[in-house]
Amino acid sequence: MKPPIQNDRFLRACRREPVDATPVWFMRQAGRYMAEYRAVRASHSLLEICKTPELAAEVTLQPVDRFGVDAAILFADILLVLEPLGVGLEFVGGEGPTLRRPISSADDVDRLRDFDVTTELGFVAESVRRIVGRLDGRVPLIGFAGGPFTVASYLIEGGHSRNFVATKKLMYAEPQAWHRLLARLASITTEYLRLQVVAGADAVQLFDSWIGVLSPQDYRRFVLPHARTILEPVAGLGVPVIHFGTQTAALLPDMRSAGGSVIGVDWRIDLADAWQRLGADVAVQGNLDPAALLAPWPVLADAARGILAEVAGRRGHVFNLGHGILPETPPDAVADLVKLVHDESRTGNQTGSAFRL
Repeated sequence: MKPPIQNDRFLRACRREPVDATPVWFMRQAGRYMAEYRAVRASHSLLEICKTPELAAEVTLQPVDRFGVDAAILFADILLVLEPLGVGLEFVGGEGPTLRRPISSADDVDRLRDFDVTTELGFVAESVRRIVGRLDGRVPLIGFAGGPFTVASYLIEGGHSRNFVATKKLMYAEPQAWHRLLARLASITTEYLRLQVVAGADAVQLFDSWIGVLSPQDYRRFVLPHARTILEPVAGLGVPVIHFGTQTAALLPDMRSAGGSVIGVDWRIDLADAWQRLGADVAVQGNLDPAALLAPWPVLADAARGILAEVAGRRGHVFNLGHGILPETPPDAVADLVKLVHDESRTGNQTGSAFRL
C-alpha cells in the first residue's frame, strides 16, 4: 500500500483546493544543469537511464532532494513509445532523438509494428514503482506521455523540426492516413498513461509541446479528437491530468475542450489572460520563461512575483516554467526560485485572501 502523501499541495492545487503555499515543480527539473545528473550520464546513455528503473529513480529524485520541489516527475522520454513501433529510435549525442525509418505515407502508417504496451514498456512501470517507494510519500509523482501531434511529428520528421513541413504535408495530403496514425498513437498513449497510474503515479501530464504550430481550425480538425480520446479515459483513473503545449494562446479554449484538469501555459501570454480564456473551472500551470532563470536574481525575482500577482490568490495555480529548464541554468537559481514562490505565496504573506475563488 502506498504511504499517504505528506506534502500534497501540488495535488490540492490541481483540484483547485486551498493550499498553504503555491506548489512548484519544473519541467525537465532533472537534467543536464545538475552536476548529480551529469555524473550519472557520464557512464550511461539517456536510453540506458530510461530503461534501468534504479537509475531512472535516482535521477528523478535528485531535484526533489536538492530543491524541495512539490512534485517529482518521472525521468523518461516522450519518444519511448516509438521504439517498439520499429522505426529505429536513437539518441545521438548533441543532436537529440533521431529515427532511422521515419514515415511519410499511408503505407508507412499501416506497416507500423503492433505491440503490447505493458510488455514493451513495462520498465517504465517498474521505474514508477521504485520512485514511489523511494519517495515514501514525501511528494507526489507525476507520470507523463507525449501528445498525439508532437509524437507524430517526430515520427514523420525523423527528429525535431522547426517548420513541421513533412508533418503538415501528410496531414493535409493524406488526412485518412493522418487520422489512422493519430488514432493509433492515442490508443498507445492511453494505455501507457494507465500503466503509469496503476504503477503508482499520482498525476500525469500530456506533453503536446508543438501543437502551437497549428491554426485553431487545424487543431480542431486534426488533433483535438485524438487528444480527447486520451484525456477522457485517463481522467477517469482518478488522478489530476495536466494538458500542456507551447505557443498555444490561440488554442487554449480548444485545449480545454479536449480535456485536462490542469492546463499548462507558456510565457507568451499573460497568465491572467490565459486563465480568462480557459475559464475559472480549471487549474492553470505556468508560466515563467525558462530563460529568466539565467537572469540576475532581482530580475528573476520580479518575474516570479509578477506571475504570483497575476494569479491574484485564485485557487488552482501550479507554479512552473513555460517549458523545460535550460541546460545552462544555475542550480542555485532554481533553489532560490522555489523558496521565493513558497515564501511569498504562503498563507498570511499575501495581500488579500490566498484562497478566494
